[in-house]
Amino acid sequence: MSLPFLNRISELSRLRRAFDTGSPLVAVYGRRRLGKSRLLREAVADRPSAWYVADRRDAALQRESLAREIGRTLPRFDAVVYPDWDSLFERLYSAAPQGFVMALDELPELVVTSPELPSVLQRHVDVAAGRLTLALCGSSQTMMHGLVLDATTPLYGRATEILKLRPLNAHWLREALDVTSPSELVEWWALLGGVPRHWELARGRPFWDAMRDLVLDPLGPLHAEPDRLLRDDIADPTRASSILALVGQGCHRTSEIAGRVGVPASDLARPLARLCDLGFLRREVPFGLTLRDTKRTRYSLGDPFLRFWYRFVDPNRSLLEAGVFDLAMDLIRRDFRTHLGGIWEDLSLDAVPWLTTELPRAGVAGRWWGTAAGGPVELDVVAAFAGAPGHLVGAAKLTITPQEAEPLLEDLRRRAARVPNMSGPIEPVLFVLDVPPALAGHPRVIGPAQVMVAR
Repeated sequence: MSLPFLNRISELSRLRRAFDTGSPLVAVYGRRRLGKSRLLREAVADRPSAWYVADRRDAALQRESLAREIGRTLPRFDAVVYPDWDSLFERLYSAAPQGFVMALDELPELVVTSPELPSVLQRHVDVAAGRLTLALCGSSQTMMHGLVLDATTPLYGRATEILKLRPLNAHWLREALDVTSPSELVEWWALLGGVPRHWELARGRPFWDAMRDLVLDPLGPLHAEPDRLLRDDIADPTRASSILALVGQGCHRTSEIAGRVGVPASDLARPLARLCDLGFLRREVPFGLTLRDTKRTRYSLGDPFLRFWYRFVDPNRSLLEAGVFDLAMDLIRRDFRTHLGGIWEDLSLDAVPWLTTELPRAGVAGRWWGTAAGGPVELDVVAAFAGAPGHLVGAAKLTITPQEAEPLLEDLRRRAARVPNMSGPIEPVLFVLDVPPALAGHPRVIGPAQVMVAR
């Protein structure tokens, strides 16, 4: 069931402006299933264009297929056999009308079999800039980055728009899945994350059925998704998968991960950094410190779908391969509420700069953990107010009773006051997923309607 076109308004506007002004080259990249192709198709609607999805067939077959696609718009373009890429693009640049867009989807696949192609494209872009726009798209973030952003490559500096697509935020799930219950919305987010294709596959299915059929079942389309993501971008997917699995099991420090893998911690610096660059891991230090403070660094899975997969699918592979879904589902049901708590905490943390409350506007938030006066302290949410002294501090809760609200707020204030360098007024708030009716409208209780806003 196809999704409506959701969000991506800024990206769509930038692409259309580039096409309207005759930009010679634009590039769109990001992990698989984020809607890159859909975005480009929306952008080229109602303008002369050709679309080609590359693969790894021999170059001669690829040229034949590309010529046939161009021929749908430019009559008899495919009546010629092109012996090389240079002759094909020379004809395209001379025959295409002004404002034509040539979209090459999955360009990295094409470059595998035709490594000379970037140099060919560079020559035509330089000579005939403004004649048509090349729109390049790919799911291999590593290869796309290398093709357009690496200063040593032929196409470097030619693109006027380079868009890296990121997952959509949870707000858009409401429209995608027609979900109205806040708790149910967070459950779906904890399973699928912000990937539009995941949402499309889940449309019309009950939650637990979608989990079983799409993710748990070895025949499901998302069962092996992490393996595919890693193969797209990682030279050593075995090491990367091991790191992700350990983080998913609760190993959050480099020393813990290195001890379990059996290698020196220094050997993990590059793979950890790569996984963070790809968005698969999130690197954190206590609020107020910089990422240079490596001794206090923690890693967590940066994607809700991967968090679910490495927490519930990876450790239960034997059960799932044997088809014992009922037992696996029972195990997941017992622990899913705890899993949901971590997801709600992340959502609360990310929402802080967008909150509209009686308090001053706050900046980007982080967690704080460490030893303070009187012992260890952990705070789910800390952010400095923008343009005003003081800090917002928060605790993420799935639910509370009306009687618990004030004691929790006071405890939060006391714990935050013990943290070093917590200057200015301390304003505590509670992020509560299931807000009791008696607390609706409480100025210090923030519910899902305030957390899950469009951005």
